[in-house]
Amino acid sequence: MHSLHVNGFDMPYLDIGEGPPLVCVHGSLCDFRIWSAVLGPLTRHHRVIAVSLRHFFPAHWDGVGDSYSIAQHVDDVIAFIEAFDTKPVDLMGHSRGGHICFRAAQRRPDLLRKLILAEPGGELDETLDPDFKPGPSPLAARFAACAAEIAKGDIDGGLQIFMDALEGPGAWKRIPATSKQLLRDNATTLIGQTRDQRPPFSKVDAEAIKTPTLFIGGANTKGVLPKVLHALAANVKGSRTEMIPGTTHPMFEQAPQRYCEIVLEFLAG
Repeated sequence: MHSLHVNGFDMPYLDIGEGPPLVCVHGSLCDFRIWSAVLGPLTRHHRVIAVSLRHFFPAHWDGVGDSYSIAQHVDDVIAFIEAFDTKPVDLMGHSRGGHICFRAAQRRPDLLRKLILAEPGGELDETLDPDFKPGPSPLAARFAACAAEIAKGDIDGGLQIFMDALEGPGAWKRIPATSKQLLRDNATTLIGQTRDQRPPFSKVDAEAIKTPTLFIGGANTKGVLPKVLHALAANVKGSRTEMIPGTTHPMFEQAPQRYCEIVLEFLAG
């Protein structure tokens, strides 16, 4: 493990392989370990730099303070790439990490060569969603309930609410022990996430992305995530979309070989 000092924070990262740099940004309740299933194939062709964002493992955060936000994490990722020894980079983000990468591409396209967004998390405003309603989404309310349990010390109870809301009833029970531990290691970050006032995606936002972009989704993912993916993809000029059959939100863990084939083909083109 390495670290790079950015914005008063020592950002931990894994640096594996040789070739063009591919920076990977994890999503909610995860860290740089989440990419382990795809490191083998990707590092045969690329130098993979997998970061852990502020307050995530290996940090042990107590959930106190206002330094957990989309805005802070976007600032940190941009500063990391600016300080890195090779740029421009290819940038890949999953879920909340996809939202962060989208915003980084909006602000600093000069730092990027290509952009990969695996089911980016977030909300759509009225310019992208005809069913838009102001106020927190039902999913946000479920996440707040999860964070409340975690804040009381019931880590597994809170994580069960989170995973069952994301993947359907019984999801938490089906998760392997090692994956459950990764989620536990990052559980308190969900407390910060419930306070995060992330802006919704707009049509203007999507049209502002000029970096060549690949969207990847799980063909069986339920809920708002596919809606967000397809709305953004329809408005990011020249973007490409790939849906992986038989997978849901953690598609790169469920079908790592196919995921890597899609990513490597896009990066080589």
